[in-house]
Amino acid sequence: MTRFRFPHPLVLLMGFIVLAAALSYVLPAGEFVRRLDAATQRQVVVPGSYHPVPATPVGPLQTLVDVPRGLLDAGAVVFLIFLSGGAFTVVDRTGALRYGVDWLLARAHGREWLVLPLLAAFFATMGALENMGEEIIALVPVLVLLMRRMGYPALTAVAISTGAAAVGAAFSPLNPFQVGVAQKLAQLPALSGGAYRVALLVPALVLWTATTMRHAARYRVVPSAADAAADAEAAEQGPGAGRHGLVLLLMFGVFALFAYGVVRLNWDFDQMSALFLALGIGAGVLGGLGLSGTADGFVAGFRDMAFSAMLVGFARAIFVVLEQGHIVDTLVQALAAPLAHLPVAAAALGMMGVQTALHLPVPSVSGQATLTMPLLVPLADLIGLSRQVVVLAFQYAAGLCELITPTNGALMAMLAACGVGFDEWLRFAGPRYLALLALGAAGVVAAIYLGV
Repeated sequence: MTRFRFPHPLVLLMGFIVLAAALSYVLPAGEFVRRLDAATQRQVVVPGSYHPVPATPVGPLQTLVDVPRGLLDAGAVVFLIFLSGGAFTVVDRTGALRYGVDWLLARAHGREWLVLPLLAAFFATMGALENMGEEIIALVPVLVLLMRRMGYPALTAVAISTGAAAVGAAFSPLNPFQVGVAQKLAQLPALSGGAYRVALLVPALVLWTATTMRHAARYRVVPSAADAAADAEAAEQGPGAGRHGLVLLLMFGVFALFAYGVVRLNWDFDQMSALFLALGIGAGVLGGLGLSGTADGFVAGFRDMAFSAMLVGFARAIFVVLEQGHIVDTLVQALAAPLAHLPVAAAALGMMGVQTALHLPVPSVSGQATLTMPLLVPLADLIGLSRQVVVLAFQYAAGLCELITPTNGALMAMLAACGVGFDEWLRFAGPRYLALLALGAAGVVAAIYLGV
């Protein structure tokens, strides 16, 4: 009996693109009327405005054309991945990364297990503050090296960073791209219900971190003394030997500026990319690589990150095809309409189901909020369901989907960069996702009876 092999990520995403094109021939085309929302400055749908439009099936040639269009649509993210990957390859070639990891492990000797929860807390906090996702890809060289030196599998690097950030974002009391947008569209005060969200964030993060640590310990292979010595020797013999401290200081300064720019200055991907470009040039010069050596490092980084960057564009192409076929709104209308006939608690859980199903074709959480909130909030008012509960249902369902959906370009790129198969990730993340989803569902039902 032949064992089933999970498709290659590109094959999987291309399959979804073809499926989206096929659906444009089967599903009726339709769309909502949209208006500019003054509070969020986003285009939102007008409830009850769904109407049929002429069919625009996406043919085979146009389906292929939509792949480069998806790459163009995700261009800012794609170039962030290229430039951040190039910058960290330059940093790595100076030997500073290995030097820094050696320094950290020397200080944590005998207490290495503390590194994982500290990393999880950091990434969960960044997820809660600014929905960190694609930005983590830049840290792959550091994370993989750190996990390898501690003997943990590469999957641990994804779980403790991207996974923890997704959990923090999904249960966040203030994530501007999830709860922030949704609350504005629901006309709720910013940060309202924050204490209730924190009460669920804590057990969610504990569950994810504890099970990740248990998995890491189970599959840990203690590095041999020879491997550790080889890594240390490589760090000392790098072309930037003796300058590692300056390179690391520059890197941490860039991280601080990065966090300030994203949280306080509302930086977009273009500003982030420029910052990583500056990091790579500065690290190369300080690390003794010279201009040519720095350029070689960038080229090597571009090469290593090419596959990850392409995955983001392929994932975006799925939405491009659905939008071109005018069937995104059809899917929303078909999923949302039956909720009006359900009891209050069942309708709330049904909203979670709708948000979960929609996150596959609409992988942007802020885009999903602008698409669904204007429809579900009036429905909630009619059946006597709290608007805060509607936001909770969206937040937990759509946010947690970031852990498992293959149309999440950041996740697929992170897995590719770390050399972790999507099937391997699903075996790890699937049970934890279901447990967290059950926690979110319980939180939604409890919020109804507590009057949140």
